Amino acid sequence: MRIAIFHNFLDNIGGAERVGLTLARELNADVYSTNIDQEKIVKMGFSDVKTISIGKVPVNPPFRQQIATQKFRRVNLKGKYDFFIIDGDWAWSAAVNNKPNLCYVHSPTRELWDLYEYTREKIPWYTRHFFDLWTSFNRRLVMKYSNNIKIMACNSENTRNRIKKYLGRDATVIHPPIETSKFHYVKNGDFWLSVNRLINHKRVDLQLKAFEKMPDERLVVVGCYESSDHWKEYKKYIEDIKPSNVELIHQVEFEKLVDLYANCKGFITTAHDEDFGMTPVEAMASGKPVIAPKEGGYVESIVDGETGFLIEEIDEGKIILAVRDLGENPESYKRACLNQAEKFTTEIFTGKIRNLINER
Repeated sequence: MRIAIFHNFLDNIGGAERVGLTLARELNADVYSTNIDQEKIVKMGFSDVKTISIGKVPVNPPFRQQIATQKFRRVNLKGKYDFFIIDGDWAWSAAVNNKPNLCYVHSPTRELWDLYEYTREKIPWYTRHFFDLWTSFNRRLVMKYSNNIKIMACNSENTRNRIKKYLGRDATVIHPPIETSKFHYVKNGDFWLSVNRLINHKRVDLQLKAFEKMPDERLVVVGCYESSDHWKEYKKYIEDIKPSNVELIHQVEFEKLVDLYANCKGFITTAHDEDFGMTPVEAMASGKPVIAPKEGGYVESIVDGETGFLIEEIDEGKIILAVRDLGENPESYKRACLNQAEKFTTEIFTGKIRNLINER
């Protein structure tokens, strides 16, 4: 079966992009996107995936999103492929011309829906009226294009609930693929690890402020970011407040990332109402306990007290307490973490996707 995958942008490789690239590898599919950074794709271990650009888009919103939507709306590959998978929120318009299709939803576009108020508070007051108009317009577009999607799957119960709330549709939960066989345990070393996109709702600043008060502990933050102005602004803020016991790495090869997981003491994430959260599972696949907020998809992947700590109403003080507690004996969590990670393998994910395609 010839399959094409649509993903909005491939110039910044985070969890969502890795899902699409993994899908392409497992299904022998081609990936169509706008901006493509082949060097970053290769660094993350996907040199064998064929990517095709439908044209470049700007780096800054709102033109980035609107032009991407327009480009995907014009794409028509029917006859060239037998099936289509949409793997990105600004690529939903591709569903109009490309059927039969399946949409794998990482989340209904967060700045339009569940993070609307959060995003609105972060932008200058004089732009909020335009943001409201932009939001209203794009909500209508999303609803319109979603009617052309035949099968809807998503990464967590958390995301499934958002789809029901905002789009009035149901979706099949298929947790994202974790290539657990590529991760391994070496030791619980002398540093904590954090892997995130550098954007404000990931709340990486909480981690830095906590470690500023723990000069005897070390934190390594691996943080990718886009080239748009608001991403650069948060990146600069993180760099400005970074204490000396925190190391910030902007881009690493996959082998280096695996090595960091293998040798860290434990893993920390602070994202607000995360869709699912692949990085904690990668940490558990490396035998490392996780500190995370008790919200979003984290409650589906992390077993509180067995594979780490889930913190209600997380703040820097509670991060400090968790670091001190977990840090006393992080090795004791190893076996439970490894077992938990095996529930989210690439093989399980791919099998469930294939079943949905075959049942169409």
